[in-house]
Amino acid sequence: MRFGAFFPPVHPARTNPTLALGRDLELVEVLDRLGYDEAWFGEHHSTGWEIVGSPELMVATAAARTQRIKLGTGVISVPYHQPLLVADRMVLLDHLTRGRALFGVGPGALPSDSHMLGLDPGRQRAMLAEGMGVIVRLLAGETVSERSDWFTLEDAQLQLRPFSQPRMEIVVAAMTSPSGPELAARLGASLLSIGATQQSGFDVLGRHWDLLEERAAEAGTTVSREGWRLVGPMHIAETEEQARREVAYGLEDWFDYFRRVNALPLSGSGETLDEMIDSLNAEGLGVIGTPEMACAQIDRLLAHTGGFGTYVVMAQEWADPAATRRSYELIADRVFPQYQGSARQRLRSEEWVAERREELIGKAKGAVIAAIKKGEGKERR
Repeated sequence: MRFGAFFPPVHPARTNPTLALGRDLELVEVLDRLGYDEAWFGEHHSTGWEIVGSPELMVATAAARTQRIKLGTGVISVPYHQPLLVADRMVLLDHLTRGRALFGVGPGALPSDSHMLGLDPGRQRAMLAEGMGVIVRLLAGETVSERSDWFTLEDAQLQLRPFSQPRMEIVVAAMTSPSGPELAARLGASLLSIGATQQSGFDVLGRHWDLLEERAAEAGTTVSREGWRLVGPMHIAETEEQARREVAYGLEDWFDYFRRVNALPLSGSGETLDEMIDSLNAEGLGVIGTPEMACAQIDRLLAHTGGFGTYVVMAQEWADPAATRRSYELIADRVFPQYQGSARQRLRSEEWVAERREELIGKAKGAVIAAIKKGEGKERR
């Protein structure tokens, strides 16, 4: 299993945006050093909290500050853009990152964004499918002439061939609608289940994958569970009590944002901080606790879905920056090995030695005693 982080980002509107974006990028540098596989950046244009208007710019900036972590647009809202320009920017990112860019797409999440752009929310999923149909052809090197009610292309072609061959990975976002899995199947793309731990999103995970495989078979494309990413929030500490104390920093603000401002439903409940934490843990929306609790959440998702390739931690400012960094470190140190097998050989060696401890110690003692006796014999001579 691979691990990543998803940055919508979510920062309280009262805080300094320059510092908030800086913290995001600094955290990605930490994730790179810790061995996380991916980091994703969202695209939003309203609410005052989710303040990245261009995930491509975040990817480019993060790429210059990291070595190996892959960096994804999480996601480009395709209906907001001319398809040729989306394809052109992603190919440029593919070259600038030497193949580390992941091309995540979606219809657009915030109704307030759609309103400002004069878009009909009921049309956005169809626009995404139409735009991606063109973008995939452009990425494949085709010359495209296409007219739509929202874009026109005349002999359009890309100047650059993508760096990644045979193509860069395309990842389609999904919440509760079947349109995401259907489009991913048509494109032979991966799936990013952003609301995987929300009750409504959790309930449809299995159906989404069944639909994806069924539609892929009809379209003649190939999909793999290894490309399936599930997103959910966690804050981990050495003890559950410590984790609960640390999220007093920002959990109540986070709940308020999703209840009062963001249009996406939040399955968690509670009025006091303790009630919010209890609800979040009990309902499976997230984890505030220990590495063992994090493993239990991932096991729950594995059992429910039948398997997926990457668990992506939804980045948020529940705790202060130091505690947040420590949370990601604990996940890397205590959770990764459970799903990547990195501790298996060490544990096997430990057990092998433990089982033979008395025998081995006995031989060592015997060798010491023999050496002492041999030395005493020489002295007598």
